[in-house]
Amino acid sequence: MKTTPSYRYIGVDPGTNVLGYAIIEIAGKAVRVLDIGVLRMTKLETHPLKLKRIFEGVEELIEKYKPIEMAVEIPFYAKNPQSLLKLGRAQGVAIAAAMTNNVDVVEYYPKKIKLAVAGNGNASKEQLAAMLENILKIKVSHYPLDATDALAAAVCHYYKRGNPLSGEKKYSDWSSYLKDNPNRKSS
Repeated sequence: MKTTPSYRYIGVDPGTNVLGYAIIEIAGKAVRVLDIGVLRMTKLETHPLKLKRIFEGVEELIEKYKPIEMAVEIPFYAKNPQSLLKLGRAQGVAIAAAMTNNVDVVEYYPKKIKLAVAGNGNASKEQLAAMLENILKIKVSHYPLDATDALAAAVCHYYKRGNPLSGEKKYSDWSSYLKDNPNRKSS
């Protein structure tokens, strides 16, 4: 019996107190959630300790599930500059954990994730979670919204990336395609 090759993505919604994560596995066109949850850093007293926990937590997930790529949400808004700086550090540490373990990283703005998954770049977190339930046919509304945001990042990446095992080259425009396929050009 022939088995379909599979691969995994990790999605991360960075935060300094709560970091959402999700691991999805793709086999053919089937997407399965392997793990979803949050890393909590609220009881850690200093920002450096929180960053260390993020690094170690993301690294543990990578070692356990062996994803080929990480989709991470880009922080773009915070109530004050200090919060945005801390959020950026959390994102950077998560990215460093992936890079240290040879996992490629792709960053997505929240609107891009919402548009890809819910069809609306202004969808609420609750709408996004409901759409994920519909797409993946699993219950996710009982997970924290940080976790479902991470799952949305992973699913967005799956939609944007396609199947990396197919060997098919992706083209960004028609002229690039024609350059590699001159026989497809009509006279």
